[in-house]
Amino acid sequence: MENSSDTTGMNFILLGLFDHTQTHVILFSMVFIIFIASLMGNALMILLIYVDPKLHTPMYFLLSQLSLMDVMLVSTIVPKMAVNYLINTKTISSVGCGSQIFLLLTLGGGECFLLATMSYDRYVAICHPLHYHILMNQKLCFHMTAGSWLLGGADGLMQAGAILGFPYCQSREVNHFFCEAPSLVRLACADTTVFEVFMYVCCILMLLIPLSLILASYSFILAAVLRMQSTAAQKKAFSTCSSHLAVVGLFYGTLIFVYMRPKSYRAVNSDKVVSAFYTIFTPMLNPLIYSVRSKEVKGALRKWLEKLV
Repeated sequence: MENSSDTTGMNFILLGLFDHTQTHVILFSMVFIIFIASLMGNALMILLIYVDPKLHTPMYFLLSQLSLMDVMLVSTIVPKMAVNYLINTKTISSVGCGSQIFLLLTLGGGECFLLATMSYDRYVAICHPLHYHILMNQKLCFHMTAGSWLLGGADGLMQAGAILGFPYCQSREVNHFFCEAPSLVRLACADTTVFEVFMYVCCILMLLIPLSLILASYSFILAAVLRMQSTAAQKKAFSTCSSHLAVVGLFYGTLIFVYMRPKSYRAVNSDKVVSAFYTIFTPMLNPLIYSVRSKEVKGALRKWLEKLV
């Protein structure tokens, strides 16, 4: 097969997630509805946090950043997938493909560190409530958030640049519904061993280290909750933490499944389905999980609706 070392002018072919059968049309419609719900839910969270002074706290500032990342994440993936499906085309330019890889890794990596920051915020709030405003001051909160964006961006820039630098074979069919790093690496007509080791190291840094911090934070939270005298306070803390951990488990679990499995255990079709969870479904769940149980968010929504009426 012919090789091409110049990727700047070539197109890739995305085989997609759905066919044009009746069942897949229904599934596509459901995914598109989830996409709209995700956009509206996260945009509403950002708006409420911005307009209500009571929500100008470190916890809600971090939540607004999470919502912003989720809006950008679904907007990176779903519109292109929807356009390709609706007009029955499968091509994506190398620039578009590189942009998807960069944004996906930037937002995915940034969200990993942001979730770790949010777990630290909850640890301080529950375990050290009297020192909360000292340990989670505005300056530290901003630095931790900026660090999440910068670390994610550095990972995305390095990996996207390396992947597009490979020579690709004549067949440029990507068996996926978006350009994901492992799927592109499979098509490279070069020895990718060094890059795969590098990608694995990045996964350890971007996934396992933040996950370890999250688990450590919630372990301390659990110990503090068990020492509480009030049963009502225990139930409230358990309810909140369990829902947060459910989102963390779904997000990290799918990322680890896609990026950290040995190459011999990878199945393309299962990768596509699992990738849909962290790129499409989790962004919809985040505003529900982090806001439905919050009296402050409900109050802010009520006041905002009253102003509109």
